[in-house]
Amino acid sequence: MSSRPTHLATGAFVPLLIGFFAILDLTQKPRFANFHTVDVVQLVASGMCFGIALTAVIEFLRKPRP
Repeated sequence: MSSRPTHLATGAFVPLLIGFFAILDLTQKPRFANFHTVDVVQLVASGMCFGIALTAVIEFLRKPRP
């Protein structure tokens, strides 16, 4: 039996949980009120793009060579 779904779930759930707690911690700080919504959305979007690119590079490197 393959453990691939378990690795996939762990690989997606753990970073999501860590990111959620980091955002929750950030929103509790008084400096957060000074950020503009557009800047926060741009920061989150760029972080997502970097994450997707890093995932693509890792998957490319893990692919078996012929």
